[in-house]
Amino acid sequence: MHTYNMQNQTSIRISSDLLNTLKKFKEEGDSYEDIIWDFIEPHLELSDQAKKDIEQSKKEYERGNLVTLEELKKELGL
Repeated sequence: MHTYNMQNQTSIRISSDLLNTLKKFKEEGDSYEDIIWDFIEPHLELSDQAKKDIEQSKKEYERGNLVTLEELKKELGL
Protein backbone atom coordinates (compact mmCIF):
# COMPACT_ATOMS: atom_id res chain seq x y z
CA MET A 1 0.00 0.00 0.00
CA HIS A 2 1.27 3.44 -0.83
CA THR A 3 1.37 6.39 1.49
CA TYR A 4 0.72 9.88 0.31
CA ASN A 5 0.36 13.35 1.73
CA MET A 6 -3.31 14.30 2.01
CA GLN A 7 -2.39 17.97 1.47
CA ASN A 8 -0.96 17.24 -1.98
CA GLN A 9 -4.05 15.84 -3.65
CA THR A 10 -5.81 16.62 -6.86
CA SER A 11 -8.82 15.31 -8.70
CA ILE A 12 -8.87 13.74 -12.12
CA ARG A 13 -11.80 13.05 -14.38
CA ILE A 14 -12.18 9.53 -15.71
CA SER A 15 -14.94 7.80 -17.59
CA SER A 16 -17.45 5.54 -15.87
CA ASP A 17 -16.02 2.65 -17.87
CA LEU A 18 -12.53 3.25 -16.48
CA LEU A 19 -13.90 3.62 -12.94
CA ASN A 20 -15.75 0.31 -13.28
CA THR A 21 -12.56 -1.34 -14.55
CA LEU A 22 -10.54 0.05 -11.64
CA LYS A 23 -13.16 -1.28 -9.23
CA LYS A 24 -12.46 -4.80 -10.50
CA PHE A 25 -8.86 -4.52 -9.27
CA LYS A 26 -9.75 -2.94 -5.93
CA GLU A 27 -9.31 -5.08 -2.86
CA GLU A 28 -10.35 -4.31 0.69
CA GLY A 29 -8.19 -1.52 2.07
CA ASP A 30 -6.98 -0.37 -1.35
CA SER A 31 -7.45 3.17 -2.52
CA TYR A 32 -7.77 4.03 -6.18
CA GLU A 33 -4.33 5.60 -5.85
CA ASP A 34 -2.96 2.21 -4.76
CA ILE A 35 -4.44 0.56 -7.83
CA ILE A 36 -3.08 3.21 -10.19
CA TRP A 37 0.40 2.97 -8.61
CA ASP A 38 0.32 -0.81 -9.04
CA PHE A 39 -0.13 -0.30 -12.77
CA ILE A 40 2.43 2.50 -13.07
CA GLU A 41 5.30 1.14 -10.97
CA PRO A 42 6.44 -1.55 -13.41
CA HIS A 43 6.99 1.18 -15.98
CA LEU A 44 9.14 3.40 -13.80
CA GLU A 45 12.90 3.24 -14.10
CA LEU A 46 14.64 0.86 -11.72
CA SER A 47 16.66 2.35 -8.90
CA ASP A 48 20.44 2.04 -8.93
CA GLN A 49 20.20 -0.42 -6.05
CA ALA A 50 17.67 -2.57 -7.93
CA LYS A 51 19.98 -2.61 -10.96
CA LYS A 52 22.91 -3.69 -8.76
CA ASP A 53 20.79 -6.41 -7.15
CA ILE A 54 19.75 -7.73 -10.56
CA GLU A 55 23.37 -7.83 -11.75
CA GLN A 56 24.41 -9.63 -8.56
CA SER A 57 21.61 -12.17 -9.05
CA LYS A 58 22.71 -12.79 -12.64
CA LYS A 59 26.28 -13.45 -11.48
CA GLU A 60 25.10 -15.85 -8.79
CA TYR A 61 22.96 -17.69 -11.34
CA GLU A 62 25.88 -17.97 -13.76
CA ARG A 63 28.01 -19.45 -10.94
CA GLY A 64 25.29 -22.00 -10.29
CA ASN A 65 24.44 -20.49 -6.93
CA LEU A 66 20.73 -21.25 -7.05
CA VAL A 67 18.04 -23.50 -5.66
CA THR A 68 15.56 -25.26 -7.93
CA LEU A 69 11.86 -25.15 -7.22
CA GLU A 70 11.91 -28.88 -6.50
CA GLU A 71 14.74 -28.42 -3.97
CA LEU A 72 12.89 -25.58 -2.28
CA LYS A 73 9.68 -27.61 -2.07
CA LYS A 74 11.58 -30.50 -0.54
CA GLU A 75 13.27 -28.20 1.96
CA LEU A 76 9.91 -26.69 2.94
CA GLY A 77 8.19 -30.07 3.06
CA LEU A 78 5.72 -29.26 0.30
